[in-house]
Amino acid sequence: MHKAVITGSTKGIGFALARELLSRGHSVVVSGRTQTAVDDAVARLRPQAAAAAAVHGFAVDVTDAAQVERLWTAAVDALGGVDLWINNAGVANTTRRIAETAPEDVRTMVTTNMLGTVYGSQVAVRGMLAAGGGQVFNVLGGGSDGRIRPGMGVYSATKRGLDLFTRALVKEVTGTDVRVGQIRPGILITEGWLREAAAAPEQVARQRRQLNILCDHVDDVAPYLVERMLASNRNGDAIAWLTTGRMTRKALTPGKRDVLARYGL
Repeated sequence: MHKAVITGSTKGIGFALARELLSRGHSVVVSGRTQTAVDDAVARLRPQAAAAAAVHGFAVDVTDAAQVERLWTAAVDALGGVDLWINNAGVANTTRRIAETAPEDVRTMVTTNMLGTVYGSQVAVRGMLAAGGGQVFNVLGGGSDGRIRPGMGVYSATKRGLDLFTRALVKEVTGTDVRVGQIRPGILITEGWLREAAAAPEQVARQRRQLNILCDHVDDVAPYLVERMLASNRNGDAIAWLTTGRMTRKALTPGKRDVLARYGL
């Protein structure tokens, strides 16, 4: 049984990953910015736990290194150890050009996406080296592959930087009992995605065909990602959902696919 920590897991793909792990009998610590959100997530996740799996939750600001360190300690105390750490906490504002992105949005994306993953990786690697091993996965996103996407300049820059950071960390842990990998979940329809879609209905209408090819439901993607993570046994593993092959298959059957309809779009 794995003992996992997932940052940014009170909603979206982080919550779905926690649910999948619990349903397979693995214990999980979830985290979010507010205690209210954490308590709600734990209450919704607890019935999903199989066998002896347990779920705990702690409020943490991942941009504060001391709080991330305390998250590790709290998770070890709650679970008896941590052998899987998933850096998922992130913020995306993807409907504005770089010059039009508000300073506070820039700061939030850069600190949450970059510092949160860096601090989480540092804490997890140090803890796992001391404990005899474990695995860290960093969740990347749009732009981590170097492609330029309209409206995603700042967000993509953070994720491109995290791709380099993760590959550097892979090299640094080579020869130890700690493994580092990355996850590219693709474009998922989360609460944040829907909030941005509501603010730009004309853009959604204009790009509807492309979005129905590129976007996926969180619940469809999480089982695949968890299965691949649990099966991973090598350092540097890269798990991607939105592969060229998968996009091609979806593009060939556009009339049968309408992922946006579920959300009234």
